[in-house]
Amino acid sequence: MQTGTTIDAWLRAAPLDRLEARILLTHALGLTRVQLITQSERTLSTDEADCLAILVQRRIDGEPIAYIVGSREFYGLSFDVTPDVLIPRPETELLVELALQYLPPNGRLLDMGTGSGAIAVAIAVNRPDAQVTALDFSAAALAVAKGNAEKHQAAVEFLQSDWFAALAQRQFDLIVSNPPYIVAGDRHLSQGDLRFEPVDALTDHHDGLSALRQIVEGADDHLGTGGWLFMEHGYDQAAAVCELATAHGFVDVQRWKDLAGIERVSGGRK
Repeated sequence: MQTGTTIDAWLRAAPLDRLEARILLTHALGLTRVQLITQSERTLSTDEADCLAILVQRRIDGEPIAYIVGSREFYGLSFDVTPDVLIPRPETELLVELALQYLPPNGRLLDMGTGSGAIAVAIAVNRPDAQVTALDFSAAALAVAKGNAEKHQAAVEFLQSDWFAALAQRQFDLIVSNPPYIVAGDRHLSQGDLRFEPVDALTDHHDGLSALRQIVEGADDHLGTGGWLFMEHGYDQAAAVCELATAHGFVDVQRWKDLAGIERVSGGRK
């Protein structure tokens, strides 16, 4: 784009979705959304135009907006993200809503495979009475999660653990998890944003249920009587996950739909 372009002209000519173009503008220029409007006739400097050109090309090449700007909003909070963690998605907010509804006062909650820490931090911020523990196998992911907890002054205990391995005999009132559940070889892994996200956080490299099986099998030893287990899963996995929970003695087993009407979370009570 030629020198002397205004913010408004750049926005109208950008070869991107309008919302994505605005996000890149606010990021590159350090402006708020309101300032973007009030300064719409300001002329971009050569350096600003060059920076925007690089960001636009990265997006055209398929890199997720969240990784380009380094953050994503989740449950009303801004979370830092890097390619070491999954990008928080709106459908996962259902896990937070269920946890906030079912966690008893001063309850103990465990978030398994925390990634960016979005689930654990959102719960801790909204329920300061809760004792929130979050674990992940990835040290790099935990570093991001700890940074997000500090950013929001959320009291979360972080552990590096291969699922339940580091928990010894500890018990909780509620367990939540958004584990890898995409089937190995699924075509979506090579499409869109998923191409850039950590593959081990997306797929179990098997049938999509192996991580969910481990969580269901181990949860009984780490839930107090009456404690709830909630797991996010794929659009076609609700029946299989409910069968797993029932087979391992959970009661009140049910499934919950996300805002798109997809059965996104299943779980039950010990």
